[in-house]
Amino acid sequence: MRTLSGIQTSGRLHLGNYFGSMKPNLDLVSKSDESVYFIADLHALTTIHNPKELAMFREEALIDYLAIGFDPEKTIIFYQSDVPLHTELMWILLSCTPMGLLERAVSYKEKVEKGIPASAGLFTYPVLMAADILLYNADRVPVGKDQKQHLEMTRDIAQKFNQAFGETFTLPEPVIMEDVAVVPGIDGQKMSKSYGNTIPLFGDDAAIKKSIMGIVTDSKGVEEPKDPDSNVIFQLHRLFLSSAEQKKLAEKYRNGGLGYGDAKKMLLETYMDFMKPMREKREKISKDKKYLEKVRKEGAEKALHLAEKTMVKVRKAVGLQ
Repeated sequence: MRTLSGIQTSGRLHLGNYFGSMKPNLDLVSKSDESVYFIADLHALTTIHNPKELAMFREEALIDYLAIGFDPEKTIIFYQSDVPLHTELMWILLSCTPMGLLERAVSYKEKVEKGIPASAGLFTYPVLMAADILLYNADRVPVGKDQKQHLEMTRDIAQKFNQAFGETFTLPEPVIMEDVAVVPGIDGQKMSKSYGNTIPLFGDDAAIKKSIMGIVTDSKGVEEPKDPDSNVIFQLHRLFLSSAEQKKLAEKYRNGGLGYGDAKKMLLETYMDFMKPMREKREKISKDKKYLEKVRKEGAEKALHLAEKTMVKVRKAVGLQ
């Protein structure tokens, strides 16, 4: 059983990345025979055109993965661009991917509506994602609800290839964590770097406080009851809490007497306590450049070994080898 996931480095990672992807993936490591996690720097090129920023964001993502508990001895962690076979397979898959399939991609339309330039890279993003997954013959892929369509497209593309050239790819199964599938941002939309509504995962104290205290609320007064199910502050706070703690906090919202300012301060305190050990670990790791380069190099070598096995079959199937 091989599990695969990737994370895009179009900015610093945030709480949505942690609870929506990184933590669920970390929990799956012990349940998988093999785990493959890549830092999607090629995908980031659809939005990041500053080379210094891209280099910084991807290194910070690697440090973040290690800081939250990923062990490179137990998982394969690497930069997507360090394995050129991702783009080779993408081109081969593009040759048998129907245009209509890509035109139905909801995320492409949403990103363009949000102001992201409508590039060919953004349009063909699902095919590179398909290559990322199929290259490693992943059995299961943890995704949020918003990425479910992309995984369905990956299965469609794999089936098209298998029909045309013979059984080559494993059809991956999505693993959707319902409780944390979509983490709200400070404006109530999905938390996303593209929307500028994030709470940093490893920011400085001032940046974290500014984000949390900037959460958008309605005009209800301190004494008025508040619905925790529709309240962004509660929806974020609950991610850090046990079921019993969530229930207790929800009652405070419903009973009234809890102002939004105090609710935000409570969330900030919980955040800082929860993240403290990971922040300390991150600070130590970030200073060890030799270790980071070792993790990067060995991860890429392991990933390339797996990917090359797949590409031998693909090249033979299409007549390139």
